[in-house]
Amino acid sequence: MNTATKTIAISGKTKSKEWKLIFIGIVFAFLWASASTATKIGLDSAQPFVISIFRFLIAGTIMLFVTHLVMRNRMPSKKEWIQISIYGVLNISFYLGLYVIAMQQVSAGLGSLAVATNPVFIALMSAVWLSHKIRFQNILSLILCFVGVILAAYPLLQNSFATLNGILILLASMIAYSLGTIYYSRSNWNGLHILTINGWQTIIGGIFLLPVLVATYQPNQNIFDAKFWASVSWLAITVSIGAVQFWLHLLKNNPIKASYWLFLCPIFGFIIAHFMMNEPISLYTFLGVAFVISGLYISMSLKNK
Repeated sequence: MNTATKTIAISGKTKSKEWKLIFIGIVFAFLWASASTATKIGLDSAQPFVISIFRFLIAGTIMLFVTHLVMRNRMPSKKEWIQISIYGVLNISFYLGLYVIAMQQVSAGLGSLAVATNPVFIALMSAVWLSHKIRFQNILSLILCFVGVILAAYPLLQNSFATLNGILILLASMIAYSLGTIYYSRSNWNGLHILTINGWQTIIGGIFLLPVLVATYQPNQNIFDAKFWASVSWLAITVSIGAVQFWLHLLKNNPIKASYWLFLCPIFGFIIAHFMMNEPISLYTFLGVAFVISGLYISMSLKNK
């Protein structure tokens, strides 16, 4: 094979990888965005931590069954147990624990909008802990994406129900998520399968929430009806398993680039909330989509560092 042929082959593989990452990013953003609406639906039937514990138990059990009994992947080592526990506390106990509380006090649209703050936190934390350079293109894409999100959210913000306490809790959950993302990216997993990491961090994170569930449980506030099980099943299988697997794959490629896909979550979140909960879609939404896509294009055109 001559040099020209090799160059074409390498270029083809690179393009194929880029399109694969774009597909994964779009699917991830849609699935992750659906979590806020699914959570709001579940909260009509049960307390927040009841939803969370059932979600994590179902998702974790399925993932551990597949990774260890079907795929025969190895168990984590001593050091990896510590890393998984820290990741689980940040990504499950704090992030999703706080998120489900906040969703009692903010709308589904605002819940998905908050996800767009994560790229800012992730980019800043990466610059400090991972020595990633923040270039002009990074700043421009951040600005375009953030403006797009604000445009899309404008009509919703005018009519949304939210409390200051709910917004602060939501912000705290986003910071925990960003910390978890950076911790995962900078940890050495020694080839441990991502399904193994995800399964155990989900179970361990849920275990840390059990004392909170016991302390707050009110039997008369929980109805295990079809709405509850539909919500929990979607959150467990589609979000905790499907979306998180896509997310971890994106993180392995590049944590900063992965974070930009979070900007699409509010856009998908508005669309899902519109059809499921009658939240508004307007010209602002379409303008927001245009800005977000422009920002993502700039981000994806950057070479990995």
